[in-house]
Amino acid sequence: MRVLALAWLVSIGAACTAQPYSARRTGDVVRLEDVASQTVVSIAPSVGNNAFEMKVKGQNVLRWPYESVDAFKAAPRLSGIPFLGPWANRLDEQAFYANGRRYAFDMDLGNVRGAIPIHGFLATTNLWQVVELKADGKAAWVTSRLEFFRQPQWMKQFPFAHTIQITYRLADGVLQVATRIENLSAEPMPLAIGFHPYFQLTDSPRDEWRLSVGARTEWVLASNKIPTGETRPIEQLFPNPNDIALTNYDLDHVFGDLVRDASGRAVMTMAGKRQRIQVEMGPHYRAAVIYAPRATAASNDAFVCFEPMAGITNALNLAHKGLYRELQSIRPGQTWQESFWVRPTGF
Repeated sequence: MRVLALAWLVSIGAACTAQPYSARRTGDVVRLEDVASQTVVSIAPSVGNNAFEMKVKGQNVLRWPYESVDAFKAAPRLSGIPFLGPWANRLDEQAFYANGRRYAFDMDLGNVRGAIPIHGFLATTNLWQVVELKADGKAAWVTSRLEFFRQPQWMKQFPFAHTIQITYRLADGVLQVATRIENLSAEPMPLAIGFHPYFQLTDSPRDEWRLSVGARTEWVLASNKIPTGETRPIEQLFPNPNDIALTNYDLDHVFGDLVRDASGRAVMTMAGKRQRIQVEMGPHYRAAVIYAPRATAASNDAFVCFEPMAGITNALNLAHKGLYRELQSIRPGQTWQESFWVRPTGF
């Protein structure tokens, strides 16, 4: 009996001292774990510093159509939570404007492509460096840094020396994605970065999903998906923005004048039978794109992208034309910081 009692005490002691959070790196993958909520976030620093899995009780809330990290590295494309920089989404020409000057891209370098350059050129870079990986009794987190200014081919296309730091922090089942950008240039640096997260629900098909969009206006798009400069009330697209039947829409739309809660966050949600994903965007994310194309019967590849953006699509060039007045910039030697949060429930 004494042996059994001792074993019981040891097991109870081990349970009491078990860490609620962990952060570890194995090869190319960093994993953050929250034991209480049964949530594990996996990040690939060597593939764009992309958080490619957020599993809640074994269900991945992020769309990631790969069998392995090696397959992802071999042929990466947008999935998970990719970072888009130095601009997000589309530009209307092979150039951008900053501080009253036009900067033309060198198309021979190959890192900018197309008549309408899209998504910058950082989404899959392998140059992120992990600078902190920790866990304590309140959270698990990893911080990685990208020194943009060290890459001549990047600076040729976007000649503003800067660094980017992203921290993924998991606490109470919620993932915070915090971004910090420092301008090392002698001139103000225009800011047009964003993220392109892909979310999915596993308890119901796409045609049963419902959305809520915390925005007041929609930016009218031309046929090439570039904003014209005109806006309209969101109710002209969604009669009830708080309850949208996704089955009625094929979305690739730009929204502004975001609705803020008491903490300054704009909230977008998608919901299935029980599952729900809420995305909260801090006040320096001034716009959001929602991308939710109809899935084909053959692929059944259903997802919704709630994209936090510092400015609307083509913000750099529309600001130069006087059609966009919310373009942010970072003064020399200063930093810009903002977060968004992913909050799954019902899993």
